Amino acid sequence: MSAHGPKVAETPGVMRTRGWTDYALLDSGGGRKLERYGPYTVVRPEPQCLWRPSLPAERWEAADAVFDPASEDEDSGRWRFSGRPKESWPLSWGDVRFSGRFTAFRHLAFFPEQAANWEWLDARVRERGGHPKVLNLFGYTGVASLAMAAAGAAVTHVDASKKAVAWARENAELSGLADRPIRWITEDARKYVAREVRRGSKYDGIILDPPKYGRGPGGEVWRLFEDLPELAQLCAQLLSDDAAFLVLNAYAERISGAALSGLLSEVLQGRGGTIEWGELALAQDGGEREIGMSFYARWQA
Repeated sequence: MSAHGPKVAETPGVMRTRGWTDYALLDSGGGRKLERYGPYTVVRPEPQCLWRPSLPAERWEAADAVFDPASEDEDSGRWRFSGRPKESWPLSWGDVRFSGRFTAFRHLAFFPEQAANWEWLDARVRERGGHPKVLNLFGYTGVASLAMAAAGAAVTHVDASKKAVAWARENAELSGLADRPIRWITEDARKYVAREVRRGSKYDGIILDPPKYGRGPGGEVWRLFEDLPELAQLCAQLLSDDAAFLVLNAYAERISGAALSGLLSEVLQGRGGTIEWGELALAQDGGEREIGMSFYARWQA
């Protein structure tokens, strides 16, 4: 503990995810991106790609799946397939195995730009040694949870979606990690964290990756700008005296890494350490282009 707050980085950073065996950003431009997910090539909307594509049109036209947005909200719409892709197919990152799926919200059951975070979390858990207790809130299909479990952490994975938690457990089985100390919790994140604070529970690391808007299993409403400050404050209370990290990630057009770092700086008053902030980006294969995907701030002891 420190009498002062953490030292905040003066300039933002960019955490870049580059392609790996089962994923690549092949091209981008014209408000879309062309990606490879294992055996499938996929076209999805990405309005911020203001430049022209690099690859010939035939490469884009040969994609296995294209997501057509229904309106200005590019998360809603439908998939068009050129063939008959499998309902799910195996993918991997490091020691973690998981399934790709064409979901109704243009995503494929994981967020590839988060690989830069997975790598960072893996390193922090291994540096810590032993079996640090880690809390992953809004854990979705569990790739971050499994990356930390593979590195030795005892993980509590929380998500409001029963379907997402079921997928995460399936991914644990695929990864050969089902016997690791992972607790799978289907609950509203705020309710769970508030109860853990009342219990006096402590964690050595916390990942907080909330959506802009969501609903809990009991109809609870989550709004990022209204609800994040209180949740971040509660998470700070859950950190053990010698905790290693707190990672905050957000996808919202009106948020910034600077805003997230300001929030962490406030809720972590009394602790030393450092706060880094910036954005997560996907780097295009074989080129200088990259797409900023989300913003982050992370505290490290």
